[in-house]
Amino acid sequence: MKIQVTFDASDPAALGSFWADVLGYVMQPPPDGFDSWDDALVAWGVPEEERDSAYAILDPDGVGPRLFFQKVSEPKVAKNRVHLDVTVTQPREPIDARREAVDSAVARVEQLGATRGDTFDRDNEYWVVLADPEGNEFCIQ
Repeated sequence: MKIQVTFDASDPAALGSFWADVLGYVMQPPPDGFDSWDDALVAWGVPEEERDSAYAILDPDGVGPRLFFQKVSEPKVAKNRVHLDVTVTQPREPIDARREAVDSAVARVEQLGATRGDTFDRDNEYWVVLADPEGNEFCIQ
């Protein structure tokens, strides 16, 4: 059984590109027989004004879930009920090494467009809450 994580987005391609950069994912290639997604969408009769309505990214190693970004007209208005945790450390690493790895990853995703939120440093745990460019919360731990 596989899962897909779906995000509502005002700009699916931009948000999908952000998450591809964060996770090391790649854009899902077009279906067999098509050189590009635009070629496929034209062949399928999708109107031009609807061709920006979705974007998907994949783990190039085939391990992580597919992430799908679908265009919606309404903006995000509340806290996520589900969020992603991006893990860059191992639980048995010394806490100082985990702090350094997390802070380095946070700096990288801030350069990609994430916004830093709260930092939690307690009970030998360390993680940072961030928001992606469309305001979806996620953690780096």
